[in-house]
Formats: sequence, C-alpha cells, structure tokens
Amino acid sequence: CNRPENQYKIKAQFHFTPCNIRILFENAVRKRLMAHRRIGCLLSGGLDSSLVAATLVKLSKEQKLQYPIQTFAIGAEDSPDIAAARKVAAHIGSEHHEVNFTPEEAIKAVEEVIIHLESYDITTVRASVGDISVEKTDSVVIFSEKIKLCFSGLRLQSPKAGAEDSVRLLKELYMFDVLRADRTTAAHGLELRVPFLDHRFTAYYLSLPEEMRAPKDGVEKHLLREAFSGLDLIPDEILWRRKEAFSDGMTSTKKSWYSYLQENIESKINDSQLQKAKKQFPYNPPTTKEGLFIRQLFEKHYPGCCEWTTHYWMPRWIKATDPSARTLSIYKPEKDQ
Repeated sequence: CNRPENQYKIKAQFHFTPCNIRILFENAVRKRLMAHRRIGCLLSGGLDSSLVAATLVKLSKEQKLQYPIQTFAIGAEDSPDIAAARKVAAHIGSEHHEVNFTPEEAIKAVEEVIIHLESYDITTVRASVGDISVEKTDSVVIFSEKIKLCFSGLRLQSPKAGAEDSVRLLKELYMFDVLRADRTTAAHGLELRVPFLDHRFTAYYLSLPEEMRAPKDGVEKHLLREAFSGLDLIPDEILWRRKEAFSDGMTSTKKSWYSYLQENIESKINDSQLQKAKKQFPYNPPTTKEGLFIRQLFEKHYPGCCEWTTHYWMPRWIKATDPSARTLSIYKPEKDQ
C-alpha cells in the first residue's frame, strides 16, 4: 500500500478535520476527472459511491464538461441498492442507468468471473458478478470508489484494533478488492479510477487518532458521514444509510445472492465430494460446497496455480463462517432501520 509511515502523524483538531476531509476528497475526485473518454460512475446507493457520484457531478459542472455524468446501478429490480441509487441519481441529476439481472444470469456468469479474476476467493467471486454485468453495457471510463478500507467497522474490539485492521486490509487490497475492481473492468477495456485510494486522502485519514476513526453511536464511518452532513450533497437518508455489502445489496432483502448461488450448487456438489475436498485440495482446502464449486472452476482454468490465493477473505471478530454481511447477528433489513 502507498500509505506513508506515521512520522507524518498529526494531532488532529476536530474543528478542522471535517473540512480537511472534504477538501482532500474533492481534490481526489478532481484529479481523476481528467480523461479522453466519457466518464461514468458505479452507484450502489451506499455512502461511498454516492459521495463519489455527487462530487463528480458537482465538479463536472464546474469544469463545464460537454456531457452529463452517467451513473450505473446494478442489481435485482427489488434490491435495496437499486432503490437507493435512484434517489441519489435524482438528487444529483446524473444520467442514470440500471443494470438488472436475474439470479440465473448471475450464476451463469460465475465461471467467466473466475477466469478474469484468477482467484477462487469466495467473497471476491460473489462481488464480481455485478461488476461483470455493468461493464458489458458501455465502453466508458468507470469512475468508482469501490474500496472503503480506511474506515473501521462495527465489530472492532477497540479503536486500536480497528486501526490495525485497516492497515492490514489496505496491505491486502491487491489480493481482493483491487484485484476484483481491476480485473473486471480491464476485462472489458475500461479504465478504473478510485478516489478513496488517493494517496493524500488515505494518508491523512490514517493519520487521525484511532478514536476519531472508530464507529460512534453504533454508526460506522461516522467521521466521514459527519464531514458531509448538512451540505445537501446527497440525501440525508443516504448519508446515514447502513452499510450493505455489494453482493448482498444488489439482491432482494428477502433472499440474498449468496443463497441463490448456494442452492444451485447443492445440485452439483454432494456431501461425499465435500468430505474429500481437504485431500483433493490440501492448500487452502474448501470447507463448503460453494467453496469447492468455485475451486473446481478455478482448477479447470488454472491447474496447479492455487497458491495465487494466499488465504480466503473474512471479516474479523465475528463467529459467522460465511462472508455475507446478512449472516451477521447485527444485520437488519433496510425497513427496520
């Protein structure tokens, strides 16, 4: 990761911190506005992508671009992300597009996703299906945030532990989030730009006191939300919307994408095959039928290359064995918030 050592660490005055965050973030977006191709933005309706899209539209007007900024939302028609993205697009005035797909179409895309990713990490494969879907629609430059790893999550054991985990996740970006973002866009000739990974923005955010970056009153990314509060850049309900994992938010709250995938795999992988998985794949052995199915597809196209994936991505400090956020005890449907 490009994060400098903390010899630059500062004693933050909270009075100035929100302003600094806004300035650095806006500069990060502005730098990535330069392009010879039309710019678009992935919009999930979550906090991060909404801030990127809104700032992008704002700056494009200031720089008098000759075309409207396009935003792309991915998911089932009744997914929470689609509904939230519509609200944001209407608020910021973007040229909005929705890419809807069925669970059957998503399942068919899994093998193609694995070919592009060159990885068998379950979380990465799940989340990449939506990316592949949108990037087939238009040959534009995708202007996306995608990565949100400077910000401590709700399940941290302490502010210090959360800060340490942020650094760990940043160091592993090339194996998971950045790998997903880069491979799925490059596979279709698109250029990816990531404002939230801007060197100056990331260095400043990580230099702030651990307690300041920690969740507050049960709200993760509280500092970032507060920095943009009261500006009407995005709707308040989006600014304070609960985090929804991308591969979860693009499907209905009634039934998640991972559930459809696992049900489909039940007819392809039996218990006997799973019991033999550890012997068949001694390195990073799959422990679920979904993991075994994905591993088999990976080995089909990249035999003997299992060490490309050093370990599986999983959130820390939880008892769940599935990476989906909807399996956590703290998850509540959007309507319950």
